[in-house]
Amino acid sequence: MSRVGRYVIHLPVVATDLVRARILARTAVRALAFLTQVDPGETTVSAEDEQGVRHRVFCDRRLDRGRRCVLRADHQTPCTPRLPR
Repeated sequence: MSRVGRYVIHLPVVATDLVRARILARTAVRALAFLTQVDPGETTVSAEDEQGVRHRVFCDRRLDRGRRCVLRADHQTPCTPRLPR
């Protein structure tokens, strides 16, 4: 029996530590950002043996005009809807 609605793709990718996992996740999301189905704000990483403990990759704080912050989750600078050049 199939359900109509949204489905989430879980794509296991291995990194050696949390910092590298977040970098790899940000890189993958930015490479796929042209797809409207990609939701950067919901991107998380977890340890292989603690998949229930997830670490957010992007800040995703709501900004004006319905936009969201695109910086990393633990940034110290003001939020922004676009990556600095």
